Amino acid sequence: MDDFQAATERFLTWFKSMGGEFREDLIKIQDLRSKGAGRGIIAKSDIPEECTLFAIPRSAIINVETSELAKKLPKVFEAAFEGDDEDTEPIDAWESLILVMIYEHLQGEKSQWKPYLDILPTNFDTPMFWSEAELKELEGTVLTHKIGKQSSDEKLLSRVVPVVMQSPSIFYPKGSSQLSESEVLSLAHRMGSTVMAYAFDLENEEDDIEEEEDGWVVDKDAQRMLGMVPMADILNADADFNAHVNHGEKLEVTSLRSDTKAGDEILNYYGAMPTSEVLRRYGYATPAYSRYDEVEIPRSAVVQALATATGLSSSDLTNMGVEIDNEDDDDFIIERESGAPNEEGRLIEEAKMEEFPELEEELKDALKIIKKKKPEVIADKRKRDDIANTVLKQVLLEKLAAYPTSAEEDRALLEKSDISHRHRMAIQVRLGEKTLLEEALAMLKARTTESTNEHVERPTKKARK
Repeated sequence: MDDFQAATERFLTWFKSMGGEFREDLIKIQDLRSKGAGRGIIAKSDIPEECTLFAIPRSAIINVETSELAKKLPKVFEAAFEGDDEDTEPIDAWESLILVMIYEHLQGEKSQWKPYLDILPTNFDTPMFWSEAELKELEGTVLTHKIGKQSSDEKLLSRVVPVVMQSPSIFYPKGSSQLSESEVLSLAHRMGSTVMAYAFDLENEEDDIEEEEDGWVVDKDAQRMLGMVPMADILNADADFNAHVNHGEKLEVTSLRSDTKAGDEILNYYGAMPTSEVLRRYGYATPAYSRYDEVEIPRSAVVQALATATGLSSSDLTNMGVEIDNEDDDDFIIERESGAPNEEGRLIEEAKMEEFPELEEELKDALKIIKKKKPEVIADKRKRDDIANTVLKQVLLEKLAAYPTSAEEDRALLEKSDISHRHRMAIQVRLGEKTLLEEALAMLKARTTESTNEHVERPTKKARK
């Protein structure tokens, strides 16, 4: 038995000793490193629908209520950091859990969660840990501005690292060596990535979790209960899934389908996310998530395309009251109508590119203003539609041209067997975006052709009267 399997066995023994229930007659923990998935849970035999596969008592979960750290540092967890800055906010739920994870890690054998901590990853494939050369492969994608290692450093150095450095007697068992500030920062990054990838919202609320540009997911509600849930986080996840985590006195994982066969992997659901976001948060990519892919179109690009199509300048548009390029607004999002999984976790609806709702609505408003201020620019509805379609086509083509490779080149690269795992995932992200743009252009072309035919048919009908 190798070290990996031995650690798995120790964890399973510990899990049961903590009151965890695990249906060993139906499922097993399996080494999936050959698939780039670490551990996973596999069906040993056919599994019926609505069957409880395992259950986790809340006492086995790592959070601020079960760890001793919050009791030892009540001021840190209940109020803002002490200091001259009265405006400093209390640490939020994510920072709290990062501190708890650092504390339990540093306790070593004294932590009751040691067998669980031993199976958590120490290396991550999230872009936060990529080299500059690897990050270059994501150029042009929505991830370009969502990975901020420096901003993360600043946040951890101001919010998390000081707590550890100022309380060595609490974080380090007697006689153990202490880490330097840079080593604590490195550990904080590791635990931050662990929390982002594996933590559960224990209250199972539907509230949105906000994001900041530093690359971390941030919860602004400090009271939100997050925790690390042993066994549940061994489940891998996909957009098409067959199991669900139910929240009650215990956390129970139940099967959703009647046709889960021996050898099938038991898969959880993280939500409807584009491939780029799955890679950013969890460090992997699967084909099923591509239906949720999205592309960001800069507002400045839309303004420039509108100016070109109308023969006006950007300043002309601003003076008229066209406010598309508002710096307080997010970029326009291009995405498909994807539908939601059904009650069995199956993706049964076809994902289709059907419209550009927000972009077209704002473009329509802008063209109304232009027609009112400069009626000679937009003589009729047909001219308005022509300008709108011209603008949409231009911004889509410009976005396609912004990637360093073409879709055809990416498809060819994916056929190769000698590219690295991270390189392959980067290609999946950017190809997913390009495929969406190609579908958007095809939809726009079909719609433009249909509109042109309608304009041609109308005068013909009048002539026959």
